[in-house]
Amino acid sequence: MKPVLFAALSATAFPALAQKANDVTAPLHALKVDYPVPYDPPSTATVKQVLDRIYHYLDGATPASFIHKGSGADLTDLKLADTTVIFKPGDFRLTSYEWGITYAGMLQVAAATGDKQYADYATKRMQLLADAYPIFKPMLQQYHNRGNPLRSVIEPHALDDAGAMCAAMIKSERTGQVKNLRPLIDNFIQYISTKEFRLPDGTLARNRPHPNTIWLDDLFMSVPALAQMGKLTGDRKYFDDAVKQVVQFSERMFNKQKNVYMHGWVQGMKDHPQFHWARANGWAILTKVELLDVLPENHPGRAKILELLRLHAQGLAGYQSGSGFWHQLLDRNDSYLETSATAIYAYCIARAIRKGWLDPVAYGPMALLAWNAVSTKVNDKGQVEGTCVGTGMGFEPAFYYYRPVNVYAAHGYGPVLLAGAAIYELLQDNKFRINDSALQYYEK
Repeated sequence: MKPVLFAALSATAFPALAQKANDVTAPLHALKVDYPVPYDPPSTATVKQVLDRIYHYLDGATPASFIHKGSGADLTDLKLADTTVIFKPGDFRLTSYEWGITYAGMLQVAAATGDKQYADYATKRMQLLADAYPIFKPMLQQYHNRGNPLRSVIEPHALDDAGAMCAAMIKSERTGQVKNLRPLIDNFIQYISTKEFRLPDGTLARNRPHPNTIWLDDLFMSVPALAQMGKLTGDRKYFDDAVKQVVQFSERMFNKQKNVYMHGWVQGMKDHPQFHWARANGWAILTKVELLDVLPENHPGRAKILELLRLHAQGLAGYQSGSGFWHQLLDRNDSYLETSATAIYAYCIARAIRKGWLDPVAYGPMALLAWNAVSTKVNDKGQVEGTCVGTGMGFEPAFYYYRPVNVYAAHGYGPVLLAGAAIYELLQDNKFRINDSALQYYEK
């Protein structure tokens, strides 16, 4: 015992012999680490606090009403609407594809947490659109007024107008809480199925920035709506078209060496520049999750979609940064860290774990780290920071590197709501623990 006593005394009686923590005096592997984002598992309560900040901001920033443009007076009776009527101005557009994702996110948070106010947010605005549709449709047909607030709903001109809103409306329709949505849904799905430009093999495409161009974004702007329509009607043709789009996009755009997608593909182009834009990859993996959520188990295309989901998740896992975020260009670490894509990946991975499509031990920590990162980008007002603004297609890196970020980039809000809902559910069973300083997920 004497050597132990001497060692204990030497640090106090002889200060010159005192040492800082080293391999002898301290368990260095357990020292506190200065992580750039929270590392420990959050509680469901702290996740909900983040979501509540977003809800309160958006509820105030997106009024569900109409006004007369000239006077600013509220429209109190839809039957009195005329060509001067517009949505009451707010921070975001109630009929944009970004808001279709936000409505879906609100519904998902309500389902995960049981908090009805989130569902009410979507229901209130969906009902406003449903009630206004039969009023503004004949007005647009008669006057062709570009300022018609429901113009993109009545006469969609691109998949951006139709897909995400249609999918969200079908989800609302299935809740039974909104009346008279079906005419809007049918109008959207008719556009996707019969009016949008397609290549000869049926692949949805655009003619910008070049003729016969495929945008990865368009998977999400079409497939979830087709899939939800299949669920709503039971008509297999919608599922068949949805599966065909994912497979045919992937045949052209999925990089089998990196297991991620290029952003754009142009028919007739000999060399296709490989720019792996993060949010477009987000739309692609979100599309597969949305499709698998409703695709019948016995559908012959299900195994292929599941295989693509797993390969894509594997590819994305290899590009997650040490801070939990993903870069604007996935494989270019000097491009900035981007919030909306990180939130989409957090949602998709967490959702796929809950559904049994991905190994929770391998992917659970990845999803939780992504949420911890995203949560640092929701400011005190409830605004989502670090989101890339709307982005077209480029064929050189500077275009992607220098896209602005903005709290009014609407693309960030729906993905963060979705991510929070899925992480909330993943945390309920308390399966995340720190073991030997590392975040781990345990099945039991």
